[in-house]
Amino acid sequence: MCVLVSLPFFVLGQEQKDVQLANEYLLKGEKLKAAELYRELAKNSANTALIHNNFINTLIDLAEFNEAQDYLKKLLKREPEQLLFKLDVGRVMMRSGEVQKADKYFKDLIQESKQSLGRIKIMNDYFMARSLFDYAIIALLESRDELGNPAMYCLELATLYRIKGEKEKMTEEYLNYATQNVGNSQYIKNVLQVLLTKPEELEVLEALLYRKVQEDPEQQVYTDLLIWVMLQQKNFYGAFVQARAYDRRYKTGGTRSLEIAEVALNNKDYENASRIFRFVKDAFKNNENQQEAQLGYIRSREARLRDSYPIQKDSVETLITAYWDFIKQNPKQPVALDALRNIGVMKAEYLQETDTAIAILTKLIADAYTPLQIKSRAKLDLADIYIFKEEPWEAALLYAQVEKTHKETTLAYEAKLKNAKLSYYRGDFMLAQEHLDILKEATTREIANDAMDLSMRIKENIAIDSAGLALREFAKVELLLKQNKMEEALARLSSIQEGHSLVRDLDKEDKFLRNIDPSDTVYVTFTNYAIKDDCYWLEAQIKLRQNKPEEAQKLLQKILEEYPEDILADDAFFTIGEIYERHLNDKDKAMDQYQKMLAQYPGSVYVAEARKRFRELRGDFKQEEPKL
Repeated sequence: MCVLVSLPFFVLGQEQKDVQLANEYLLKGEKLKAAELYRELAKNSANTALIHNNFINTLIDLAEFNEAQDYLKKLLKREPEQLLFKLDVGRVMMRSGEVQKADKYFKDLIQESKQSLGRIKIMNDYFMARSLFDYAIIALLESRDELGNPAMYCLELATLYRIKGEKEKMTEEYLNYATQNVGNSQYIKNVLQVLLTKPEELEVLEALLYRKVQEDPEQQVYTDLLIWVMLQQKNFYGAFVQARAYDRRYKTGGTRSLEIAEVALNNKDYENASRIFRFVKDAFKNNENQQEAQLGYIRSREARLRDSYPIQKDSVETLITAYWDFIKQNPKQPVALDALRNIGVMKAEYLQETDTAIAILTKLIADAYTPLQIKSRAKLDLADIYIFKEEPWEAALLYAQVEKTHKETTLAYEAKLKNAKLSYYRGDFMLAQEHLDILKEATTREIANDAMDLSMRIKENIAIDSAGLALREFAKVELLLKQNKMEEALARLSSIQEGHSLVRDLDKEDKFLRNIDPSDTVYVTFTNYAIKDDCYWLEAQIKLRQNKPEEAQKLLQKILEEYPEDILADDAFFTIGEIYERHLNDKDKAMDQYQKMLAQYPGSVYVAEARKRFRELRGDFKQEEPKL
């Protein structure tokens, strides 16, 4: 590969034209003509900087190795310390087949230069540009040893090992770099998250970090990275064990443990979330984290309740009482106001006390003590209740207020997503799509993924049915579920799945315009293939909420049989495993399902969770109650 050298403005006359002409010949692949012109130009030392790279590359490509060496000898006679010319000598040897001779030459040259940072950098760049990676590594390691500084050249070596596919050595160098400055840790996490994509690679990193922590327990960054890699694997208990040690060693008052608890809760690992929150509230009394842990413990119990069906009214009331007790213990504190917000939501969702819920949230929003973040979250909750009460305009207004108050933040994106779903429920797919297109670039992966999924559903269905009849009915089903009208939702789902007809409620004015008796029921036919898999999925979720796991499993199996390449296939596959594990208590079948998923859907977003579940069921994570 020849590198063309641009021509500076100060080359004048005939030689200027000859350099241009030689370069043009080279571009056209006419290397013999180019070489002839370069030979003439090389007679004038003033041209060396303009033609050297192209000339030496051309001679090598033409196998004119003797001429190339003679040319380099003349240059070195004139400039004996010019390192690039010396490196070219070794490259000509290697390209001519004198590999052993070139190897000795390069290594001797490295030995001569290893004390000079500048010369080693030149050598590294030279070897990298010509894919001589092994010599670049030798140069950097020899210089590092000679200068007695093991922290040198970490990123350069990591890059070289990455190119060579030596990921363990690459990781070692990145860890070496991370220890040099606390600020380097986040950079390394970002890099490793991109480079270590296979579960077994994360396991190797975990083992390496364990060793590093044991060898140097005072090195804070190793524990930090070990916690991070366990979170990537969703091993929340393992991350907690390390965070607990971190909190004690560095006297952080339980801050790291609290962070792990929040992540576990967001990932629906309610058992570990509850365990960690309980540990923090008991181990760090009279600490600012204790209040957060107390509230978190109740929140984790609420989250577990939300995912357990059927939901018992007395369990809801017990949790509301726990929230009220917490509020009494921490009056007017931000955590107490957040607890009050949760009470309002639970009263609306589970006890159907919507007027009481609206009164609680409205008062919370108006309270001068309420922090802006909690106030805005209360507005989102209140908007959701207005959807429940079939007052969409009130909901849209509140969503817009939050979006305007928190521009370009996660909360603003969440408000926009809810507004997009509101437009979707109402059948205004064009407006919904406008919101969703913006949200695809949202800063949080969850919001971006939700936006992408809904956008794809709209596009797929509109492409088949431009009127979107089936999609409109499906959106109504989702709204009914949001309003806890499950039986009505199931009835509509059944109609959509039949495909040939469904009851469509037209208002009296619409019926009058169509010359239909207002008391008549109108039937509409539509194509349902693009939405049928979504119907199976939604009905399966309803069956799970009704505590009918076998029926849910049959519906999920239909997705795998009829839509094996669909976006919901991996969701269905994973959920079947979850049903075996959590509803049918069949450990062996659950393990088999998760293992098959890892093989069949290696790119799924569920891979980390499936692998974690498999390892938990196999007994890889031994969990003991933490000692206070």
